[in-house]
Amino acid sequence: MAMPSHKKSSPSPHSPTTESRPETLDSSGFRSSYISMLAAVIGVIAGLIAYSFYHLIGLFTNLFFFHRLSFQFSSPYNNHIGAWVILVPVIGGLIIGVLAKYGTPKIRGHGIPEAIEAVLAEQSRISLRVAILKPTSAALAIGTGGPFGAEGPIIQTGGAVGSLIGQVLPVTASERRTLLACGASAGMAATFSTPISGAILALELLVFEFKARSLIPIIIASGIATAAHYVLMGTGPLFPMKPVNFGIPAQIPFYLILGIICGLTAWVFSRSLYGVEDWFENLPIDRLWWPALGALALGIIGYFVPRVFGVGYDTITGILNNQFALKFLTLIAVFKSLALILSLGSGTSGGLLAPMFMSSAAMGAVYAIMLNHLFPGAHLEPGAYALTAMGAVFGAAARAPFAFMIFPFEITHNYASIIPLMLVGAVADGVARAIMPNSIMTEKLARRGMQIPQSGFESDVLHQISIADVMEPVSNKTGLVHNTPQTESDISNKISHEAMGAHPNGVVINQTDLMTASAVSQSSSEQKGSAEQNPDHLASDGFKASIYSDESLFQAIRKMAMENIDRLAVVDRSDGAKVVGYLGLNALFSGYRRRIEEDLHREPGILTRSKGKSVPE
Repeated sequence: MAMPSHKKSSPSPHSPTTESRPETLDSSGFRSSYISMLAAVIGVIAGLIAYSFYHLIGLFTNLFFFHRLSFQFSSPYNNHIGAWVILVPVIGGLIIGVLAKYGTPKIRGHGIPEAIEAVLAEQSRISLRVAILKPTSAALAIGTGGPFGAEGPIIQTGGAVGSLIGQVLPVTASERRTLLACGASAGMAATFSTPISGAILALELLVFEFKARSLIPIIIASGIATAAHYVLMGTGPLFPMKPVNFGIPAQIPFYLILGIICGLTAWVFSRSLYGVEDWFENLPIDRLWWPALGALALGIIGYFVPRVFGVGYDTITGILNNQFALKFLTLIAVFKSLALILSLGSGTSGGLLAPMFMSSAAMGAVYAIMLNHLFPGAHLEPGAYALTAMGAVFGAAARAPFAFMIFPFEITHNYASIIPLMLVGAVADGVARAIMPNSIMTEKLARRGMQIPQSGFESDVLHQISIADVMEPVSNKTGLVHNTPQTESDISNKISHEAMGAHPNGVVINQTDLMTASAVSQSSSEQKGSAEQNPDHLASDGFKASIYSDESLFQAIRKMAMENIDRLAVVDRSDGAKVVGYLGLNALFSGYRRRIEEDLHREPGILTRSKGKSVPE
């Protein structure tokens, strides 16, 4: 068996091809630009969809509550139809029940869990039917008085547009996931004029990673969609807010307490919503009737507290500008939440964000007013606490704290709110994570047995470990590579001895190692005359693939998986034909284990060492 020559004029069998490198021209250059261009197109489409969806809600609201044909967005609470208002939501519920049964059941719910499910279980594929029926059903539900927001449906619809583009064009599943997330972020940005939080929300809830391949297209889509919002709906804030004193730093203790309350409120929301869903699941009636039954409860509540009807943007604006008294705020906090839980839990279509914003903003304002009664000198402004609470509750419930530290600032253009939003949001998220095993977005999926990624922003240690740090180097100690030929019997005896535990690095060599050693020995015998000319070159027959010593374990694992092998020759990048070692599974796992131990092992601190104590490993 002849040793192959290693000429730099032709690729060496030991030289990793461009496919094994972390980035290639195709993946980092052209593909990134291509996906980014598609993201820009998605941003424009999402802007148009958000504009149309907004006016479709207006059309249904005017038809059912004011009996007129108009696309002008109106609040249903100031209608004049009397007790008939109880039956209006029921009509919408009946239609949605029919659409869900005979159209697609994926229109049920608030949209974001369905988008997450598409990413995790369906390779980011969303059907055209969902893209059409979801916004239609949600607009109908909101237009007939549903206490829902537009963001969940528009996120799912925008995601469906991105997914459909990714199904029509030749892309990978990972790229299709990015396009889905582009559509989702663009939908939210176009609806609320929130480019930053729209992008962050997609990263936190849909792509589960913080990488340029996803981040750049998502930012482009979100930015273009916001520009479309400016053109179609204006540049002003969604919730105009008068100047308010947030009381930093003097009121920080009050904000920290509010953070705890918001975390507990997020837990109550989630438990209550899924408790109602469980109750409906046990009803002995067809699912078709569930939305109508929930809508009946909504109609009864709305008859007595009309402000619970619709998205309630005007009510949120009033709360932020301190226009309501304590009694009214308390009613909103309680009954908007109750109406939302009963109606959405019945399996209708609508978003969570706006109603949770309204009820939590009212709760924050109530908190500030009550503290002012207890501490007359505190001078807490209800609008300030309403704004921080409305971001913190939803951020904690959705496990998207970063997005909703930014979101309230973007919808009000009030930069002074940043510090309280960060403090309250962080505390609320910590409390919610401690008592909620799953978020309000993922609880439904977890019940179906899905594993939800929770660590997308953590750095993968496999990217941090170099192959050179864990490989078996070329030396006579390994018994696999020799500067002078040895017989197969010599190498076999050496491997057998090391497999019993005598290997200096504690690596157990299995039967495949023995076969590799046999190939090395055979090739060494045949190349006895040329061994002195190439003393550092390993026989090619022992390994099917190779990798550079300065690459990461992540690259090694990917190559092993793609080649269906369990060992790699390690070569020097400066000379692709020069073998400097080999990497097997045992060495790979050993390096990974050492890095994990760095996270688990506690070293003794200065004070502990000074007392002569040590921390057990």
